[in-house]
Amino acid sequence: MTPYSDPSRTDAATAATPDEGLRRSLGLGRRRFLSTCTAVAAGAVAAPVFGAAPALAQDRGGDHDHAHGRGHVLVPPHKRGIILYTVRDATARDPLASDLPSGFREVFRQLARHGYRQVEFAGYRQHANAPGGDNLESVQGARLLRSWLDDHGLRAQGNHGFIPPSWPLTEADKDTFKKHLEIANILGMEHMGTGGDPTGSSHRADWDVAADKWNAMGEMARREGIKLYTHNHDSAYGFLLDGGPLDDQGRPTRSSGIRKLEYFLKITDPRLVWLEMDVFWAHVAQYKFHTYTAHDGSTRRSVFDPAGLVARHNKRYPLFHAKDGVVSATNGMGYDMVPFGTGDIDYTTFFSRVGQRNYHNPMVEDDNSPSATDPAQSLREAKISYDNMAALRTRRC
Repeated sequence: MTPYSDPSRTDAATAATPDEGLRRSLGLGRRRFLSTCTAVAAGAVAAPVFGAAPALAQDRGGDHDHAHGRGHVLVPPHKRGIILYTVRDATARDPLASDLPSGFREVFRQLARHGYRQVEFAGYRQHANAPGGDNLESVQGARLLRSWLDDHGLRAQGNHGFIPPSWPLTEADKDTFKKHLEIANILGMEHMGTGGDPTGSSHRADWDVAADKWNAMGEMARREGIKLYTHNHDSAYGFLLDGGPLDDQGRPTRSSGIRKLEYFLKITDPRLVWLEMDVFWAHVAQYKFHTYTAHDGSTRRSVFDPAGLVARHNKRYPLFHAKDGVVSATNGMGYDMVPFGTGDIDYTTFFSRVGQRNYHNPMVEDDNSPSATDPAQSLREAKISYDNMAALRTRRC
């Protein structure tokens, strides 16, 4: 069944399941959409299907395989990436204490063997005993990292790194930000970003301030040939408080129904500010934020459509975090995180709907891959995720 799906579909249920209440809480249908032909022209929301087996990789073939009726590859080989946070235990591993890949150089080699062609950094630290030492956050460190990337046919395609905390920017923060832009250029990045939201507030005035700051930083980045992006968690796709009665601090308490990052897209310069959608957290937002209190006090329903938002602002979303989840009715988020392709989020539909497959850069991520008891787990699951991403095809009749 599809508990968080197309808000325009309300097909009657034909059988009860343990997750029926979860579906009904959003008033959505059970029928799996887009079951035949390609999903490109569909208007449905990418959503999980209960009882469906996860897509498993069959090969790493070319752009299409019409002879087997499998359709076009949805993520081309040169666009298959991973954020190194997923394998952070491996980069932090002591090479003197383990035969497993450790440090950036060996992890790059292993990821390339898996098939990856892009990486997104999550900082530049590794174990002190790895080649280059513990901290490669410098011009010299970036040159070393770039040499290892080149050796293994990998491209750096972003970093969750330094965003100045000050506003207006202090001179010290400007200098540090410029250093990170220089590092990004040495590494060959087209994009540089952060793992956090522009602001943790729900109030419009705070998002106005955040937009001014990001426009200014985006201009600095553009002068260096870099596209600056922000990254979402679920709350950033919650509803903006922009009207209605004021609280005791003079802030609005009700919403027009626009979501925070939708407002941010509207008020930031599209030439300066870009976004990376974390698809998992966007689906958590779809589950959590589906009703709001309007300015007049009425309760209104609006179910978030992650792929629809990207399709409307396609060039603003150069990167994705391709993170999967299995539906959960007990954790308050709607999903438990799992390796890519082993969960319920319908990535075939998502990638088909957003299109622009030679523009977007999907980065596999799984926060839970590192294991305290299984040191090989994160790199093993990185292989599983790669194979499942490589197997995604458009649906055919």
